[in-house]
Amino acid sequence: MVDFRAFRAWRPRPDVAAQVAAVPYDVVDTAEARALAAGNPLSLLHVTRPDIDLPDGTSMYGDEAYTAAARAFAALIADDVLQHDDTRGLYVYAQQMGDHRQVGIVGTASAADYRAGLIKKHEHTRPQKEDDRTRHVEAVRAHLGPVFLAFRARPDLDALIEGCVRAAPEVDFVGHDGVRHTLWPVFDPATVHAIEAAFGQVPALYIADGHHRAAAAARVGAGASADDPRGRFLAVAFPDDRLRILPYNRVVADRNDRSVESLLVALADHFDVTVLTEPKAPDRPQCFTMFLGGRWHRLDLKRAAAPDPKDPVARLDVSVLQDQVLEPLLGIGDPRTDERIDFVGGIRGLSELEARAGTDGVAFALYPTSLADLMAIADAGEVMPPKSTWFEPKLRSGLVISRY
Repeated sequence: MVDFRAFRAWRPRPDVAAQVAAVPYDVVDTAEARALAAGNPLSLLHVTRPDIDLPDGTSMYGDEAYTAAARAFAALIADDVLQHDDTRGLYVYAQQMGDHRQVGIVGTASAADYRAGLIKKHEHTRPQKEDDRTRHVEAVRAHLGPVFLAFRARPDLDALIEGCVRAAPEVDFVGHDGVRHTLWPVFDPATVHAIEAAFGQVPALYIADGHHRAAAAARVGAGASADDPRGRFLAVAFPDDRLRILPYNRVVADRNDRSVESLLVALADHFDVTVLTEPKAPDRPQCFTMFLGGRWHRLDLKRAAAPDPKDPVARLDVSVLQDQVLEPLLGIGDPRTDERIDFVGGIRGLSELEARAGTDGVAFALYPTSLADLMAIADAGEVMPPKSTWFEPKLRSGLVISRY
């Protein structure tokens, strides 16, 4: 069973929480991060993306970047922007994006649980990004961005969460992207104990987003006990039935020397191909919509071409598309390294696919991967193909921070 605990957090004063809170470090480039932090010296982006305050061309992975991060973080503490809670607590965190609302609990997870496989992953990590996050954590001696975890929903935890959100929140604001963020600190000892005890009955946590942060935390916490703050890391755990995965769509820059007509003929071997009169997203698994030659088409996988339903990786739509279209027809052998393929989060819409495909390329809209499939793959010790899931809304960094 998992070890998920309360802790004494560092948090921004409520009156400046909206200014401090920042998007995750890895969803923006330097120019975008600079634009978001412009005119706002309190933004945590000055810590998580210190390159925005360094000369153009400065490496994110150079010593000066980590030194600048530590300096910016120390300034937020020295200026009383960030304050240390007097007692251990948990924090209920809600996000509202349109008609979707997700509510989870912020606490600390155990690096030992990660190493033991109780915190399950579904992606490979890249050594350079692990090294970067490890150096960043060690430079500031803190976990600034939470690892996004999911667990199979439980009635006892649902009831505890609902009880906490009946009170007035301490933090409540709408971000630049229209997402509402709300936070309820939970310091009552009986409630904290009940939540910790309920998590003690949860058999596993699943990384939804933040694989590199989790891997870095495990490296930082190597050799530390679960009672040592160094052996724990910041996380937000959500019940699986409150989360939403958006599709991660694909655009290939060219047709691999095929004409539109020959590509459609080849696709008909494994798919029923229908011309659409208007852009539409897929409405079920093993169905794709494709923008090709200035028109949208629907591709329904034929039963004879369907993968083994017992194989949790092969049955994913991203795998079907890779195995039956991208590699054999369009020549995309390794989507991790091939520069001809681009990945587009579903939140950007079908018009973005049209614009990127243009007249020479081809775009594919996918049906979202399910959280059940993600968990099945993690349970099997397998990994998903790259860019299989897009979770939205993104967690904000800086509302709650764990420090060692």
